[in-house]
Amino acid sequence: MSWHEMINIVLFNIRTILKITILSTIVIFIVLFFIYPKTYNSIVVILPPEKNSSMGGLSSLIANQDLSGLLTGSVTNANAQLFAEMLRSRTAALYVIDKLKIQDRYDEDDKYEAAKELAKDLNIEITKENVIKLSVDVKTKYIPLILSDQEKDQQLAADISNAYAEALDRINRNKLTSKSKRARIFIEGQLIETKTKLDSVEIALMLFQKKNKTISLPDQLKAAVESAAKIKSEIVKTEVELELVKYNVQEDNRTVRSLSQKLYQLKEQLDKMEVGNQDYLLAFKDVPEIGKELAVLYREVKIQNEVYILLQQQYYKEKIQENRDLPTVEVLDEAVPPNKKSAPKTIASTLAGAIFTFLLMTIFVLFKKRTS
Repeated sequence: MSWHEMINIVLFNIRTILKITILSTIVIFIVLFFIYPKTYNSIVVILPPEKNSSMGGLSSLIANQDLSGLLTGSVTNANAQLFAEMLRSRTAALYVIDKLKIQDRYDEDDKYEAAKELAKDLNIEITKENVIKLSVDVKTKYIPLILSDQEKDQQLAADISNAYAEALDRINRNKLTSKSKRARIFIEGQLIETKTKLDSVEIALMLFQKKNKTISLPDQLKAAVESAAKIKSEIVKTEVELELVKYNVQEDNRTVRSLSQKLYQLKEQLDKMEVGNQDYLLAFKDVPEIGKELAVLYREVKIQNEVYILLQQQYYKEKIQENRDLPTVEVLDEAVPPNKKSAPKTIASTLAGAIFTFLLMTIFVLFKKRTS
């Protein structure tokens, strides 16, 4: 069958095709406008968490700066993708269902199944600026103009979106509190151990000085000892830091490998000092026996004292973080009840249906003519 013949067949049956197309278009419009459920959603905009370099935080611990953000895995180290996964979690859906009492809306006797159904209606968009746009589709009943209260559905769309933002904040705070608690417990144990060592070496130094009538070290030897003590204290700090970081990352993580490499280099530097090296002020092997013993005791007191101060500061930071109740998620725009439905797109869908019906009828006419 040629194109010319097909066109003639279509033109010959055009009135029938148009009648059926128009009738179908009217039916589609009536179904979409009066019968099919309407869908509403309202967008809540969540600002991205700030990004801090992990290595910046790690080095700040050595510098005795505030590291509570790193050690607790705070929001500054999170990212928008992590927030999105939290929002998609069952925990977030359960929080929304319990808060708004909407389990019955999903016709589920099981709360977990209701949470699964709610999660299917969740829409999350992450912009290139890492801003999160969140909305939830809320559908009315069939024949919405009669069987549904559309104003309530519009308000519910906003309430669910805002409840999801609250759920994200609650989950994130619980996560931070949990990590802070683990860090606080670990540091607490290190504090007790370090205090015991500090008391022991202080008593040992006092007894040694009393026994040998020595009060202090010569300035040159004291400078060398303090230099070695500084390196040793950095070794201990790095070891503590490494243990804390391992709470939250895998053994092969880049941060862990970097810290391990740093620890190796510090120990190597200390070994060079203790066996004798011309780059240092004084080699310990050349110190007289009494002076060497005094230097060792003095150095150990310096190390334990510095480590104890560091741990004590960090302990109280973690304790504050564990018990604080501050928002961790910043909402730029709260969700508000939408004025228009998001679906169905009545006009666009009707036109698409009309085009589809016209094409379908055209094919049907051509096929019928060919088989006749």
